[in-house]
Amino acid sequence: MLRENNVEKLDDRVFDVLIVGGGINGAVCASALASQGARVALIDRGDFAGQTSQESSNLVWGGIKYLETFEFSLVKELCRARNQLVRSYPSSVKEVRFFTCLEPGFRKPAWMIYLGAWLYWFIGLFATRRPRWLSRADVTSDEPSVLAARFSAGVEYSDAYLVDNDARFVFKFIREALDHGGIVANYVSSEGATRQGEVWHTRALDHVTGRRFEIRSRVLINACGPQVDSHNERSQIGTAHRHVFSKGIHLITRRLSEHTRVLTFFADDGRLFFVIPMGNRSCVGTTDTRVKELPARVTAEDRRFVLDNINKRLSLAEPLTEADIVAERCGVRPLVVARGDGDQGEADWTSLSRKHEIEVDAAQAHVSIYGGKLTDCINVAEEVAREVERLGVTLPYAGFRWFGEPPDAFRDEYFHQARLMRLDELTSSESSEPLSTRLWRRYAGRAFGLLDDIRRDPKMAEVLILGTEYLRCELYHAAKHEMVVHLDDFLRRRSKIALVERASFIRQAPGLAEAAQILFGDRAEEELARYFQEADAEARGSEPFFAEARAGCAP
Repeated sequence: MLRENNVEKLDDRVFDVLIVGGGINGAVCASALASQGARVALIDRGDFAGQTSQESSNLVWGGIKYLETFEFSLVKELCRARNQLVRSYPSSVKEVRFFTCLEPGFRKPAWMIYLGAWLYWFIGLFATRRPRWLSRADVTSDEPSVLAARFSAGVEYSDAYLVDNDARFVFKFIREALDHGGIVANYVSSEGATRQGEVWHTRALDHVTGRRFEIRSRVLINACGPQVDSHNERSQIGTAHRHVFSKGIHLITRRLSEHTRVLTFFADDGRLFFVIPMGNRSCVGTTDTRVKELPARVTAEDRRFVLDNINKRLSLAEPLTEADIVAERCGVRPLVVARGDGDQGEADWTSLSRKHEIEVDAAQAHVSIYGGKLTDCINVAEEVAREVERLGVTLPYAGFRWFGEPPDAFRDEYFHQARLMRLDELTSSESSEPLSTRLWRRYAGRAFGLLDDIRRDPKMAEVLILGTEYLRCELYHAAKHEMVVHLDDFLRRRSKIALVERASFIRQAPGLAEAAQILFGDRAEEELARYFQEADAEARGSEPFFAEARAGCAP
């Protein structure tokens, strides 16, 4: 009922701010503004974090690669943003070592890369472990999965990563906006907006019921990510900036390293290339390919590029093949360019800046958010909040700390209750991580409610979808508090099940039918059929190998 109640409220008042787009930029802005007292609405035409924000590398990094293009101010800004996220979300954002291997004849000498790592550590205010030089012997002993004979030396340094998936992190901000009075709804699209006097009238469509209505707001924020330009066109907003797009793809495969570290290489074309830990899987990529049409899709050429590059650099008992691909991620990076610059040529493609731009039309009380990175999300929200104040919206609680995990005393009380319940002894799952830690990371203060559910009924601590790490109480929590409209919303974004398991495994997983019943009630069979019809359609529409891989039963 949460979503339905919110949709009903969207057209019964004038909001201070309407945010169109529920990716990372829209989510953090909604959280910041609602927490500081603004009357905020947010809509997304699909699910929250349903496009670019669910396709990242899950890395929270200061952008060491931008040192090569001398973007020191961007690196400084991103390093500070990374440090802030690590401090503010210690359960979700953790330091991780990057194990960088260098091949003979690389475009920069190894000593220069090593000095660059020290400069990066200095710019990052020494907030991580210090860099380390890796000899070939170090590479061999520390990471047996690397084909050491191919490399002359290496460098180890630190950044950070998301323990859970990126979409789950985005939902933290959606949930905070709701908790502070924001009216938020997924599967509601904007069909354009017009300014009438001092109020924006945004034409909205509820994709669940088919109902059309208007949302009124004093300020309109366009946080549509790659669709910023198209929404501005529909609303007749002119801007000085526009987006061009870079496609990045990742392949989720069997686990390639026993260590929780990011293996970093330079691919054959010279770009950074990662093997990123993802629980019992590895996430391999990424590409950086210019695209002009959306949505972007993984191609056979993309897969060959990733598989060829990784097989050249890892010493695996069996080379990675297309049959090893469990899932794929494909997103676009919206890169900001000046509107008058004309077409960007391929020669300078990878040198385009990854900075964000906040463009404000003060006369029309309109804000467009261009670019942006998950790492920099807090800065984006605070910059937008300042602009909204300049547009005349009063923030009664300006300065309220709107981000971060609950205070230490609150956390300590949760873990004390969990220990008294012997929570970590109640269940077993595919994860080696203590259950109490996992629930706190995902739900923070709301984890107290899960403890109550388990005290009331110990079956709530049972893994429901066997072969995963998600408990029965988490399904009930998602049904009540997380606006799950379709099964994909839970499997792909509220959880990471569809990221690390094949559709064939999910289809046969014991407990899936009960999970659908909890989430959808009478619609359970309809939503199960919908999910697998879409999975089958995707398989038929992609390369043949993917359909064959999904036809198998092995996880």
